[in-house]
Amino acid sequence: MSDSYAVIGRPISHTKSPMIHGLFAQASGQALEYGAIEGVLDDFENQVLRFRRDGGLGMNITAPFKVRAFELADRRSERAQLARAANALKFEEGRIFAENFDGIGLLRDIEDNLAEPLRNRRVLLLGAGGAVRGALLPFLQAGPREVVIANRDMAKALTLRNELDHPRLRISRYEELEGQAFDIVVNATSASLTGELPPLPAGVLGEASLAYELAYGKGLTPFLRMAREQGVARLADGVGMLVEQAAEAFAWWRGVRPETRAVIDRLSIPLE
Repeated sequence: MSDSYAVIGRPISHTKSPMIHGLFAQASGQALEYGAIEGVLDDFENQVLRFRRDGGLGMNITAPFKVRAFELADRRSERAQLARAANALKFEEGRIFAENFDGIGLLRDIEDNLAEPLRNRRVLLLGAGGAVRGALLPFLQAGPREVVIANRDMAKALTLRNELDHPRLRISRYEELEGQAFDIVVNATSASLTGELPPLPAGVLGEASLAYELAYGKGLTPFLRMAREQGVARLADGVGMLVEQAAEAFAWWRGVRPETRAVIDRLSIPLE
């Protein structure tokens, strides 16, 4: 009998997780079953507990349940605590363990797959939501010269800075970015989902070597189009992050970290 894992979210029909973990299992010789569960807003916690009771060993968590998964857990990693959200659970020794691999998945894609190390570089993160929360600790541990969070809601950004209290972390209003230069810019706002642009001053992307759109499969988004027009050398979307965070969860559950390149290539869609 194969070990059982699943992803839960709402909606879930678009998920690539069963395909990704199936490919990982096949490549690494692991015997497991991985399904997709449509979450129920007023029954999420019971769905997780039933899955565990029925023999499930772990789950990936996607929107809108990451905060509730974090709260359900008995043990939480430092990354999950900072993000106040979990994108993976493990059921072991009668406990529920929570992790957040979104940030380390993003970092691995940028540094390993795209060969853009963060060390001694200036990094701009657009937005102050859950994705940025998940990215902060791995990003700062990578040794950048500075990480700047730009967001419309300064109170939200200030909360993040105060919680982490790191000397290389700074917050900024969008308009205060004018005249500044960054090496890597990551768009973690919801603008791409609505076809809008984050309100960046003209030219702020011009000296960057990488513009990274957290959304994936949407082609040349307004943010990436603006980056290209300003001369950014390299554009990328979040498909690599999706696969890398899945590989981190797989390794956490199975003790084997799968190769990711072939899976990323299989899921990648040309930006144009």
